[in-house]
Amino acid sequence: MMHVYADRVKHMENSAIREILKVTEQPNVISFAGGLPAPELFPLTDIRESYDRVLGAGDPSVLQYGTTEGYLPLREEIAAQMRAKGIKAEADNIFLTNGSQQGLDLIAKLFLNPGDVVLLQNPSYLGAIQTFRSYQANFKSFLTNEGGINLPDLESSIKQHCPKLIYLAPTYQNPTGTTFTIEERQAVARLASQYGIPVIEDDPYGELRYEGPILPSIKSLAAEDEVIYLGTFSKTLAPGLRLGWIVADQKIIAKLTVAKQGTDLHTSTLLQRATHYYLTHFSAAEHVEKIRQTYKLRRDLMLQELKFAFPTQARWTEPTGGMFIWLTLPEGYDTDQLLPRAAAAKVAYVPGIHFFANGGSNSSMRLNFSNPTPEQIKQGINRLAAIMKVN
Repeated sequence: MMHVYADRVKHMENSAIREILKVTEQPNVISFAGGLPAPELFPLTDIRESYDRVLGAGDPSVLQYGTTEGYLPLREEIAAQMRAKGIKAEADNIFLTNGSQQGLDLIAKLFLNPGDVVLLQNPSYLGAIQTFRSYQANFKSFLTNEGGINLPDLESSIKQHCPKLIYLAPTYQNPTGTTFTIEERQAVARLASQYGIPVIEDDPYGELRYEGPILPSIKSLAAEDEVIYLGTFSKTLAPGLRLGWIVADQKIIAKLTVAKQGTDLHTSTLLQRATHYYLTHFSAAEHVEKIRQTYKLRRDLMLQELKFAFPTQARWTEPTGGMFIWLTLPEGYDTDQLLPRAAAAKVAYVPGIHFFANGGSNSSMRLNFSNPTPEQIKQGINRLAAIMKVN
């Protein structure tokens, strides 16, 4: 039977990362491909106790339907965390989602008509590109530099393209690991207010800081309500829980509520209650510090191995936090075409081309350092060097 699908289906694409992860399921493959936390650091005992306590309290409402906005005590706890970051927020400004990816989808559903322009960094997060493309958005990008963004080009792009949304990941960006300066953050907040364009500030990695100053979020610097902030527990607790949040003006929260009701009614009641128990009965800060220490060692090791294995022509970012290093080979290399050779050598990465909405560098790749063990990092970088033969 030939089905006639909606026009938007033509704009839906498989995630390149999810396809590559199928390769990493093969035995003995060293994967730098996924944006995966280290599973050995998941707080299994604390999470198990949190669920046991919530279920063992004898309150059947933990298995009942819940409000679309989310469990109020958890929203209050997250709001307090946001205020600690300098973001003005009360519980009514917090909206709970099934991971921050759902937050992106709901925001796109609210704002985007077919043909609307989304302005973003180049390269940018593949999952955001995939979501916006499914709503038939047009993409425009602005120039970036080694430290962050080219502010004159950003303002010029706003004037020229009149975007409906601006999507940014200013802190330890996926895929490059780069971070906006305080001056860049202030300028983005000013431009958002000046032109009245909603800015999505996606911040999944902000807690994973290994060195350098703590920089304020763009939302904390914004005088108006144009900035919509996305957070998640995927990188600091566990991604399998699928729990994130949006911080926004109450008018936007009201619209998000209607949008989510048509999608899944609400996020899991039991999950929210257990997460609230965890946050209020265990030391999340100590757990995050353990993650930071481990990931810093792995980042340092990967940077060291890259220096030894790719000594001259290749270049790479040196992130001060997050999970990723962006490796760029000399012109003429095509990391997409080289991927089958890498798979044959039992090592995986994500070709950089997938992070460009309208085409970009074929010679780059994203490398994840949080998930592989130190020994895998050493072996994997050496395998990559042998395949690329850059010296």
